[in-house]
Amino acid sequence: MKKMIIFDPAMCCSTGVCGPSVDKDLLRISTVLNNLKSKGIEVERHNLTNNPQIFVDTKVVNSMLLKEGIDVLPITIVDGEVVKTKSYPTNEELLKLLDLPEDFLKVTIKKPAAAKVKSCGCGDGCC
Repeated sequence: MKKMIIFDPAMCCSTGVCGPSVDKDLLRISTVLNNLKSKGIEVERHNLTNNPQIFVDTKVVNSMLLKEGIDVLPITIVDGEVVKTKSYPTNEELLKLLDLPEDFLKVTIKKPAAAKVKSCGCGDGCC
């Protein structure tokens, strides 16, 4: 299984979906990563505010931050290789990068079985 790590910019909480104006892309990536986790696919995610040491310890991330500044974040790494910078992977990119089938993230909604209607007994065929 491939190992994906996302290095997030500084955020006030671990998901970044708090506060008065929620970033739709942060909401999407948080939701998708939770869905992947529920299906057994772990993606590491590090927030610059909560865990700055890993940004220093991860040489490629440290190097990119020194050269390009914090605007390079988020940085996505798969199996040690930087695969995307400056934005989060799209759902399609996530699936491709993790070698998952196209329908892996699709939600299937189960329809309830049709209820059997009992006759009201009036005899006029209304039921």
